[in-house]
Amino acid sequence: MYRSTAVNLARTSKQSARALSSIAKRPALRAALNNLNTLPKTTQSVRGLKKINFAGVEEVVHERADWPREKLLEYFKNDTMALIGYGSQGYGQGLNLRDNGLNVIIGVREGGASWKAAIEDGWVPGENLFPIKEAIAKGTIIMNLLSDAAQSATWPELKPLITEGKTLYFSHGFSPVFKELTKVDPPTNVDVILAAPKGSGRTVRSLFKEGRGINSSYAVWNDVTGKAEERAIALAVAIGSGYIYQTTFEKEVYSDLYGERGCLMGGIHGMFLAQYEVLRENGHSPSEAFNETVEEATQSLYPLIGKYGMDYMYDACSTTARRGALDWYPVFKDNLKPVFQKLYASVRDGSETQRSLDFNSQPNYREELEKELEIIRNMEIWRVGKEVRKLRPENN
Repeated sequence: MYRSTAVNLARTSKQSARALSSIAKRPALRAALNNLNTLPKTTQSVRGLKKINFAGVEEVVHERADWPREKLLEYFKNDTMALIGYGSQGYGQGLNLRDNGLNVIIGVREGGASWKAAIEDGWVPGENLFPIKEAIAKGTIIMNLLSDAAQSATWPELKPLITEGKTLYFSHGFSPVFKELTKVDPPTNVDVILAAPKGSGRTVRSLFKEGRGINSSYAVWNDVTGKAEERAIALAVAIGSGYIYQTTFEKEVYSDLYGERGCLMGGIHGMFLAQYEVLRENGHSPSEAFNETVEEATQSLYPLIGKYGMDYMYDACSTTARRGALDWYPVFKDNLKPVFQKLYASVRDGSETQRSLDFNSQPNYREELEKELEIIRNMEIWRVGKEVRKLRPENN
């Protein structure tokens, strides 16, 4: 076996030598090969231009593999990312950037709750934790991750600090898109980009730590350097995204506000409550009502949808369950669609933005918010849920 391998290697070497000799005698071919070696890396690699057919619509999707850690370190070697705000997204994106080895600093109000939280997470005052204005002065990429209301309130004093040569980054299109309400008008002489993870900052962090990656969208508001799109994609990977798709600032904020109020939070909570209450009103016990409404959904069926799709879940259920779902989903769709149409219109015309700004800019908004959240905590369905979760084997 070894002799055969040696013979084959020798034969291959001779063939390669003859091929190279042939190329050397053909100037045109030799020139073509030399030109290939001088092509830009983006031309040689097509990974960053993967086109996928989504139900008949072809889209470009960028993946984390397009931007390995070494490439990120090289790309951002001259940058300082000044991450302003240390709420949910600030926490997740900041720690992921730090773990990726990039030069990131945090800017928050000195001595406040976020300042203390950042210190608990290992950020060091004077080293990578600074007051907001000082952080912006040090940064080349200004990542404005303050809350929407705080972005509006602080913009008059922050805008003059975002000077030519810097990049302004958002993770939500809220402030620029509704600038008539927020008064956040980005400078026209800097790149303005967006990378929006499709989940909370806690999820951005947990998926990164698991070696996975959240999906995110990216967009460009203003491209001064000609490199804004590339920088947005690279930053999306750097903060912990697994794959990234293109959108616009407008579409990002419309879909985000709409989804949060609909199926992601508000709508699903309303459906849970309606189903639970009808079961209780018809004599079902709290535990039975919760198990049939929430526990089976979140522990059995929704994971199947997430992993394999709704069609798979239908196939996995009994014929009786399948028949009932097939009969009733059009009823729900027809009755709910007008509600969703009303919701989208409210998002699009700025009503939801105005409502959010009005409430969240009040001096006592935290106290008022806590009152509403306390109502939810005290609802029977969620008090029952606490007890049901204790019964799960993994919690015993």
